[in-house]
Amino acid sequence: MPITVSDKYNLQKEKPLLAVGGHLKNTVALKKGNNIFISQHIGDLSTQESNKTFKKVIEDFQLLYDVEPDEIICDLHPEYISTKHARILSSRIEQVQHHYAHIAACRFENQIEGEALGVSWDGTGYGLDGTVWGGEFFLTDDNSYEHFAQFKMFMLPGGEKAIKEPRRSLAGILFEIAGSSFVNEFSDILEDKFTQAEIGIVLNMLSKKINSPITSSAGRLFDAVSSLLGICDKSNYEGQAAMMLEFAEDKNESDIYPFNISESKVLIVDWQPIIISIINDLRKDVNQSTISAKFHNTLTKVILEITKKSGLTKVVLSGGCFQNALLSERTIKLLRQNNFQAYWHQRIPPNDGGVSLGQIAASLIKNNFSNNIEKESQLTKEMG
Repeated sequence: MPITVSDKYNLQKEKPLLAVGGHLKNTVALKKGNNIFISQHIGDLSTQESNKTFKKVIEDFQLLYDVEPDEIICDLHPEYISTKHARILSSRIEQVQHHYAHIAACRFENQIEGEALGVSWDGTGYGLDGTVWGGEFFLTDDNSYEHFAQFKMFMLPGGEKAIKEPRRSLAGILFEIAGSSFVNEFSDILEDKFTQAEIGIVLNMLSKKINSPITSSAGRLFDAVSSLLGICDKSNYEGQAAMMLEFAEDKNESDIYPFNISESKVLIVDWQPIIISIINDLRKDVNQSTISAKFHNTLTKVILEITKKSGLTKVVLSGGCFQNALLSERTIKLLRQNNFQAYWHQRIPPNDGGVSLGQIAASLIKNNFSNNIEKESQLTKEMG
């Protein structure tokens, strides 16, 4: 079934739009008149079969609905296959930041009007400053968005390889905490995760910043904690480490770990006290289920505290991390207990399958993306 465009987008109704989505869990979306049609799940565009299907779906959509898009909307990431194909299809393209597309999709699906805090947590997305985002908070309204807060960044040794090896995310986290001495300081944590040769290579990559992009990703933070607890050091499928961490939790545990939020133009959620506390618990032989529960509880508390600082009453939850039922349910419950309104996806997936809808939603509200990119770039320079 198509999604109907609200009357408030009256001036944009007749403008046909095609959104080509992201790179993983790809879908495409087409707006014709006051309807938005979203394709089936296409998948990872780096595979030959999915790439072929992606192009075929775009062709079929245009034939089926007899429409030539006035504009094509894509992600900011210059290396996404979907972004490259958008440039081939048309010179009239609009680019939407990945995490804002998540929030725009959820706002659109829930017909949210006015101001709302957007919480966009996932594994990876191209940030406005060119780094790898994934633990973001935005101040949003009907016409604009502003980057409000994010998780403290850390390096991912091996880049994309860290996605399949949570132990690498853990190494990046521990390096951020202790620098080059992390190998000795946390030898009891690392001894079963890397061979001597492997840890030497990882240390060299981190120390010299070789193929070690920085990230604020909540998804990679989940991975790091899963590896830290000895649950999953290498993944056989996407999201495995986080899923196993979720399933390990003790539903009766209510405690949380300490964390810090720095006061700056973009608030920074410092996870270091969380990680140090988890390590202390491990060294005291606290069980995995207790630690997992405390970690999830802490993340819901982080969302609550950022919400309070935003001064807004509506909270929009989107991104692949919110496929985690434990995180979602506890966050919604905690927000409601504190008199905030929580919104989440009902029909559209919170993961990248919803990005194409978000790209169209963002275009419809006429966000000035170029100004936001310029503003973010200037902020990055000011922050050094």
